[in-house]
Amino acid sequence: MHFNNFLGAYYKDTSYGGERLYADMLAQAALVDRLGFRGVTIPEHHLINILLIPDPLQFAVKVAAVTARLEIVTSVCVLPLHDMRMFAGQVVQADILCDGRLVLGVGRGAFAYELARMGKPIVESRARFDESLEVLMALLSREEVSWNGRYYQFAPITVMPRPRGNRPPPIMIAALVTEAIEASARRGFHIQTTPLNATLAKMREQVEAFQRGKAAFGDAGREQRLALMRVCCVAKDDRDSRRKLDLAAEYYGRFHNVFTGPGLVDHGAIRSLPLKQTREQLRDSLLICTAAEMVDRLKVYEELGVDELIINVNIGHGNDECLESIERFAADVMPCFDAARPAGRAAGCGA
Repeated sequence: MHFNNFLGAYYKDTSYGGERLYADMLAQAALVDRLGFRGVTIPEHHLINILLIPDPLQFAVKVAAVTARLEIVTSVCVLPLHDMRMFAGQVVQADILCDGRLVLGVGRGAFAYELARMGKPIVESRARFDESLEVLMALLSREEVSWNGRYYQFAPITVMPRPRGNRPPPIMIAALVTEAIEASARRGFHIQTTPLNATLAKMREQVEAFQRGKAAFGDAGREQRLALMRVCCVAKDDRDSRRKLDLAAEYYGRFHNVFTGPGLVDHGAIRSLPLKQTREQLRDSLLICTAAEMVDRLKVYEELGVDELIINVNIGHGNDECLESIERFAADVMPCFDAARPAGRAAGCGA
């Protein structure tokens, strides 16, 4: 199992300043590059103070400039918000400037508040996404593409420049529901998913859906991978774990306000609404615990067949604390999942 750090850009205090917010995310990217993570992921969101990176491709180029080897994954570019005729060229440019380290994660969008205010209602997002994806793949793979669809109609065009070596960056589809995960895997796509703050049973369903789709795709899908995101913080002790759970509850109170709730936003700041989960239920769902417990819990993820865990440490504490949690994860958890070790566990790991 490989590991990736989510540059979650949680703008909890909107007086903090965008300069400091993005400097924090770049510091995380530079740190995980040194610590041996496989990559980083970069969100796209607008008008709200969580996951606040309005231009993930632009940010990917900056991350490439401050790192040496990280894979840089968008998580995700919201296709219904973009015109594929421009976006395809932006993808090619970003991949060139990232020296071929870009993985293009794409999705339909999650927050009705955001999509509505961008003039793309969420009820249309599935249809818009499906057509946008087909247009994008055509523009990246062929020249002189014309289109006559529901949302796109255009005469033959060729996106310039062409992709590096005529090979577009890999595409990874973001999907939450099992039907979408399986259908996308059947087409050969890599998959990003997350159970959010739901249970391990929900995660198991998502993993099994990916495995069914991958199996149906056949031998050509040997390199397909499933990346799964979780809030994940290595706590110093049980008291620290409880404090971090309180922060996670506030974070998810904001997330669900715009994801499944009423969308109450004041001057860009999402109100944090009460969660239905108890702290104990939240603890069982998220990965907020000491290193030793983290290792035991992640062994279940590995056994289920998760190829890559995307950790999100950005739940509202300061960036110094985020960096400390990442360092503890790298020192005390990651070595236990080194595929080079026959037993999959280093002496003393998780201590």
